[in-house]
Amino acid sequence: MEQTFVMSILADPLAVVRLPSDAAVPGWAEHGAFCSITRTPEELSIVTSCDAVPSTEQSEGPWTAFMVHGPLDFELTGVLSSIAGVLARAGVSIFAISTYDTDYVLVPSADAERARSALATSGTCRFADG
Repeated sequence: MEQTFVMSILADPLAVVRLPSDAAVPGWAEHGAFCSITRTPEELSIVTSCDAVPSTEQSEGPWTAFMVHGPLDFELTGVLSSIAGVLARAGVSIFAISTYDTDYVLVPSADAERARSALATSGTCRFADG
């Protein structure tokens, strides 16, 4: 039997911003309740509140974040796969972020209700707010 994950939806719409790999982390990046900063040799990627991002920056959004309640054991397998599969079958694209404690699945805000419905009816997830 597959595990059922408890999820919540974060209130603030998020943006995904791309900066050059050698850019300094800008001050606006850490505004809001959620922030993820990832640097690779190719880019500096920032996920933060849509309201924080200057209009001059290359960004995508708004995104709605679905948080899997954790902490999740590092030995646990298939968390993102289970969620991504349900959303793929529903035609919803995702942007996933994992932290030490849990996973976040971001979906285009226009698809958030469809995503919630697909996850809830699949039995993969139940939502903390009912």
